Amino acid sequence: MEQIVRADIAAFGAGRAEMANTMIEQSGMRVRPDRNRGRSAGINPSGRFEPVSRHVFDDGWNSLEELPPFKTEVQVEKPRTVITRNESPDISFDRSINPYRGCEHGCVYCFARPTHAFMGLSPGLDFESKLFAKPDAARMLDKELSKDGYQPRTIAIGTNTDPYQPIEKQYRIMREILEVLEARGHPVGIVTKSALVTRDIDILSRMAERGLAKVALSVTTLDRMLARTMEPRASTPTKRLEAIRQLSDAGIPASVMVAPIVPGLTDQEMERILDSAYAAGAREAGYVLLRLPLEVAPIFKDWLLRHYPDRYRHVMSLIRSMRDGKDYDSEWGKRMKGSGPYAWQIGRRFEIAAKRLGLNAERRSLRTDRFVAAAKATEQLMLL
Repeated sequence: MEQIVRADIAAFGAGRAEMANTMIEQSGMRVRPDRNRGRSAGINPSGRFEPVSRHVFDDGWNSLEELPPFKTEVQVEKPRTVITRNESPDISFDRSINPYRGCEHGCVYCFARPTHAFMGLSPGLDFESKLFAKPDAARMLDKELSKDGYQPRTIAIGTNTDPYQPIEKQYRIMREILEVLEARGHPVGIVTKSALVTRDIDILSRMAERGLAKVALSVTTLDRMLARTMEPRASTPTKRLEAIRQLSDAGIPASVMVAPIVPGLTDQEMERILDSAYAAGAREAGYVLLRLPLEVAPIFKDWLLRHYPDRYRHVMSLIRSMRDGKDYDSEWGKRMKGSGPYAWQIGRRFEIAAKRLGLNAERRSLRTDRFVAAAKATEQLMLL
């Protein structure tokens, strides 16, 4: 990974993309294109906690041709708890659920990629192809909601990996979770890049009638070609807008997240995305600036080198101008929106566009007073 950063500093100061490309290829980190077809990451570096780093190189036996393509593999995970708590001061929720670990959507910019290192796997191609499912999530959720003293607040789902990624069609974990939440009268907020969310309109519409559900579709770009390379297995932008329409028509509060905004690549589309989402029925909106924590930075840089080498220098310069000269600044309050003149300009453009359309004029809060606690078993009387 460090070689990409060195190449970035040494080569791109002079604008020589071909030099950096050569350095990355010779490092053995880049995976052959035929092995990662349909994936966004072009490298599969070892996780940051691993004691060794593995690199692919030709040893003279021409054995590289025998390596198979990366295929999606799913393992069952049985965690001790399913509700994750947080105390981050710059996000609007204090609890969330992640039905899956890893995400087949394969968005190259995904800030959740570094979490795969905790599993001894790579945040690169492993994150997109070696997934973990939690089939017991609904049962565990019901158990956790039954604990004495539980205080209901909105549970956020889709804040890390997407609950409606392709394997949800088979595992249906998200639907089971919604069934539990509906039965308990518990509020939920969902963020997704998948039109598969419309499968659960029957449950979500009933919950929405009771003020218990809202859904946000994340739209990064309206350019199909760009989306195909950047978010290879997520729903197309058109499908996401259609999902907003269907949700809205069903009475489910639908919003749009222009996220992430990639400066120099997608930021010019912000107003068009908001216009399109409003026309589809969205009445709330938000945005998040591109985040490149830990291993995400070299993965994103490699993707940028492969697909938009002519824009690399400009994109990275803008990113650093909003991150105090770094690829990423994790400071609370700044990590989502950035800082500096360019970040300020993006914020003002968003505010003006949202005000013009009437977005966020009225934000609907979800209700917690409909929560139904578990019925306690009758206590056994003492024997006389």
